[in-house]
Amino acid sequence: MRVLLTGGSGFTGGHVLRELRSHGHEVVGLARSSDSADTLSAGGAEPIWGDLDDAASIDAAFADAAADCLINVASLGFGHAPTIVSAAENAGLARAVFVSTTAIFTALPAPSKRVRVAAERTVTSSSLDWTIIRPTMIYGAPDDRNLSRLVGLVSRTPVVPLPGDGSHLQQPVHVADLAATIVRAAERDVAIGHAYNVAGPEGITFRQILEETYEAVGRSSRFVKIPMGATRGVIGTYEQIVPNPRLKVEQLDRLEEDKVFDISDARRDLDHDPRPFRDGIRSLVAALDAGNAAQTP
Repeated sequence: MRVLLTGGSGFTGGHVLRELRSHGHEVVGLARSSDSADTLSAGGAEPIWGDLDDAASIDAAFADAAADCLINVASLGFGHAPTIVSAAENAGLARAVFVSTTAIFTALPAPSKRVRVAAERTVTSSSLDWTIIRPTMIYGAPDDRNLSRLVGLVSRTPVVPLPGDGSHLQQPVHVADLAATIVRAAERDVAIGHAYNVAGPEGITFRQILEETYEAVGRSSRFVKIPMGATRGVIGTYEQIVPNPRLKVEQLDRLEEDKVFDISDARRDLDHDPRPFRDGIRSLVAALDAGNAAQTP
């Protein structure tokens, strides 16, 4: 199968590209810069130029790709869904898999929620043979933006702050498990017309995530509970004074929501078989250690 992949030079997209190539698929990757084109080429994809902010370039790229299937890993949170769907329809690219997020179910007034919900509506009302994959928090490799930071914090900080009581549930999914499920969705007709929540095997508390991370790095758990109100104040101030803050109040607020999802349909239709968090965080720590060792003279 010849697959047109958007977002293939990013974190999740890179894993999807490797999975596609391991299945023997031919991949054309959308690139908007020479750096992303080089990354795609190194991963075994044929780069094709296109910028999601330039609808004409996307129309041309999708037509020139001559693909059998679109896998859109590029974020749906920036309002590009109408451009992508229209280009796919115009190119006769009937089969399409779109990666969304379980964040559309948040009760918080997240600015991107409205855009993402509208994006899914654009997909489901299209003429495409669509599938939507909604992952939870993604982790599992040194370049993830979530738990690799936590590993670094736990590794070098004597005591880690625990906002609130850490009792709310999370269900993080390992990026390799997610990528495999995305590719199987593209390969299976049973997935057409369905949206799947794709998560880890079970919900675990944030406190458990901390404890498992401590164990994975070989340290005793040491954290101190911080009142949520005080933590919001500190992070809110930090967010205002730092140009590109690594923590935001919105991320903190998400820790007070239970984010647990039924994955039985993904197990049934897509053979989604996610690894336990304990195994996933240990593999992440091992990958980080290997990367650090490689950089040491």
